[in-house]
Amino acid sequence: MKQIEVQIMDQSYLLGCPEGGEAELREAVERVDTAMCKIRDAGKVRARDRIAVLASLNLAYDLGQQVAATSAALITMAVAAAENAERAESAQNARHLESDGSSPQPGHDEARAAQLVQRLDQALAGDSHLL
Repeated sequence: MKQIEVQIMDQSYLLGCPEGGEAELREAVERVDTAMCKIRDAGKVRARDRIAVLASLNLAYDLGQQVAATSAALITMAVAAAENAERAESAQNARHLESDGSSPQPGHDEARAAQLVQRLDQALAGDSHLL
């Protein structure tokens, strides 16, 4: 494991860094340094440990908001995809019914609803977040 020296709020830290992860670690250090300096420069908090806790909470909150927004977008996309698939299937079934003059089988709507729920479950399973 590689070690890199960084500065956070004018204090040096020697951090372990996995091979190939230096750029990401430096970006994380920059976010933490910016958050801590912003709190320090506001002048309301002076103790370094309190500044670190507040910065951590702010960063964690922001991350939670991003995760929630991403989850909501994925759910919206999954629902839209399922609805589009359902509309396409309904259109295909309607064309089939028109061509042969038959009527839908009993329970057909329930089976299609179960398929839709299954597709949504599969789409949301990859998200790993429960709403």
